[in-house]
Amino acid sequence: MTSRQLRLVRGAAASSVATILAAVSHTIGGGTAPHPLLIVALGVFVTPIAALLVGSRPSLVRLSATVLLSQTVFHTLFVALNATATPTIAGAGHNHVLALGPPTDTVAADAGMLGAHIIAAVFTIALLWRGESLLRAIARWMRSALRARVPHLQTTWPVPASIAVTARTIIQAIRVGDLSRRGPPVFSRG
Repeated sequence: MTSRQLRLVRGAAASSVATILAAVSHTIGGGTAPHPLLIVALGVFVTPIAALLVGSRPSLVRLSATVLLSQTVFHTLFVALNATATPTIAGAGHNHVLALGPPTDTVAADAGMLGAHIIAAVFTIALLWRGESLLRAIARWMRSALRARVPHLQTTWPVPASIAVTARTIIQAIRVGDLSRRGPPVFSRG
């Protein structure tokens, strides 16, 4: 995997984890539950930004600043868009639609909301900071477990002694037998 691909994977993981935990903490903190489509849209929108901020080498300071900033942005967007999953009756069936309410002016968070977002930020930082090394350790463990279970195939097969002696005799006979110095009789013209 190239460094760009690795950075994009890290950015996608960071944005999806941060978005989901921000939505959960926003709901636990007393806010309305954001619509799943809004969560997906924000996760996709934040992926390139997160890929740029993550960088080629992870830094705890840069990661912490990014997560705290993203929690603030997510809370602001969740409140400003006031997007909730509200069931509406359309004909005979129920459909869940993205109902965007009127934009609200109150973006400031109370103590419960602020605490929930800070806990989500700490959990997100811990998960992202140690998550990649944890996944690498699990992958190494799985490879070693699979190697232990797979039987080792022999690349060279042992040759029984009687066949080896017979083969050596045949090879020597062929080599000696191929060297014939006899040719047609030489006629002299005279």
